[in-house]
Amino acid sequence: MVVDSLNKDNSVLLKYFPNLSEQQLNNFSRLEELYRYWNERINVISRKDIDHLFVHHILHSLSIAKIISFKDGTRIIDIGTGGGFPGIPLAIFFPDVDFLLVDSVGKKINVVNEIVSDLKLGNATAVKSRAEDVDVHCDFVVSRAVATIIDLYKWTKHLVHPGGSNAMKNGWIFLKGGDLQAEIREVNRPVIEINISTFFKEEFFVEKKIVYLSA
Repeated sequence: MVVDSLNKDNSVLLKYFPNLSEQQLNNFSRLEELYRYWNERINVISRKDIDHLFVHHILHSLSIAKIISFKDGTRIIDIGTGGGFPGIPLAIFFPDVDFLLVDSVGKKINVVNEIVSDLKLGNATAVKSRAEDVDVHCDFVVSRAVATIIDLYKWTKHLVHPGGSNAMKNGWIFLKGGDLQAEIREVNRPVIEINISTFFKEEFFVEKKIVYLSA
């Protein structure tokens, strides 16, 4: 691994994921160039946030990899993927896991497909659809701050097979922020809430959470 040639922002990833391969690091490095290019044409990331791509978007997405190492062949659907988060970073991190990235906004899905194609991510596909209309079964649904926990669960409960072969049972993994107690009570089923600041020390993660529900 030639660390000297890496984009300086990759040092943030290496701090928490020191075993990334050279191919993974190259792909993560290319994300900044690709998102800056597309963001000038279609606003897939907040203009004021593009300078914080690695921490606010890539590292945030990879927090899921801190609670579970998906086995090869696991099927994951990213609901409300927007510009491709958390799906694209996770697809880079787990090259033998299958990802379906879903969003109802066609322009964003077009960008996601272009980035997936440019990176030659054979394990990721993006489709324009509402969550309720997706008709593909999976092991996990992931999503980042798209809607309330109860809405995400209702929209996608038909997608997730129970059981599974991973260390965590099949289910839902959401990236959320702030006080979630009201949302969790509304779900009325067991929910595990994990502080991302347990893993990442940047200030951005102080109030960021991972929420897990099993099928």
